[in-house]
Amino acid sequence: MLKHFKPTLAASLLAAAFSFSAFAADLEKIHFLIPGGAGGGWDMTARGTGDVLMKTQLIDNVSYQNLSGGGGGKAIAHLIETADRQEDTLMVNSTPIVVRSLSGIFPQSFRDLTPVAATVSDYGALVVAGDSKYDNWQQVVDEFKQNPRKVKIAGGSARGSMDHLVAAAAFKGQGLDPKEVRYIAYDAGGKAMAALLSGETQVLSTGLGEVLEMSKTGQVKILAITAPKRLDVAPDIPTLTEYDNPTVFANWRGFFAAPGVSQEKIDEWNVALKKMFETDEWKVVRDRNGWIDSYKADKEFYAFLEDQEKQMGDLMRELGFLK
Repeated sequence: MLKHFKPTLAASLLAAAFSFSAFAADLEKIHFLIPGGAGGGWDMTARGTGDVLMKTQLIDNVSYQNLSGGGGGKAIAHLIETADRQEDTLMVNSTPIVVRSLSGIFPQSFRDLTPVAATVSDYGALVVAGDSKYDNWQQVVDEFKQNPRKVKIAGGSARGSMDHLVAAAAFKGQGLDPKEVRYIAYDAGGKAMAALLSGETQVLSTGLGEVLEMSKTGQVKILAITAPKRLDVAPDIPTLTEYDNPTVFANWRGFFAAPGVSQEKIDEWNVALKKMFETDEWKVVRDRNGWIDSYKADKEFYAFLEDQEKQMGDLMRELGFLK
């Protein structure tokens, strides 16, 4: 019996080895460069993507580097300056790369990098602490009307950048002066959240994905989001449009490579990302964070960025952030 069993076991092991090699990962490795601190939207997007790529065996090895500073400019400069040794690096970014370039916070733009793919969109959220006296957006608006100085709004990005823009647009949508918004800038979402929970600020302007899970445990209350209508993943959260406020805004997130990366490499990344989007593991991460799939491969992504640059420039001029 034992003699008969041994070759069967060997055959099984051999078959398993062939099976493993047949399903080799699409990519050997990705190093994710994150321009902000832990707990922010960039961090969650990079780590969520890397985690799913690993779980679905689309990649063999993933690493992460948080490099905050300069409104994201430090990471962009690093990627450009060290381009010759960054062939496996993807930097996560989002609408701020357009906004901060327009406002001159850093000298580079998306044109100095290699756009690889846009992956998700995240609606803006106006948030208060779980024990806040505010239970709805109208109460914040009423307080602002009485005394704008009393409503301090935290954001995980610099003045004049996206969190500030969303908050300013939300108050403008109520017929109020966006220049009176008292915006307090923090380095990434984690520090802005800490300021909100400690009572240092009254309201937080952030992405829905950064606060959806916390709202389910009662740590925070999401008063309104910038979606055109309520989301299936967050049916109890009202939109600004329900307050007769026209503000609708979605922040895309996606990935950039160093300048000079080959088209072959860009195509490899996009093949893996497309496969990831079809997996159940990705759908879990996406829905948990309230993200919307908005995949655009490199060329379509570049055209989208050019279009958004014009739209955001117009909005920033309208709100008084650009002359």
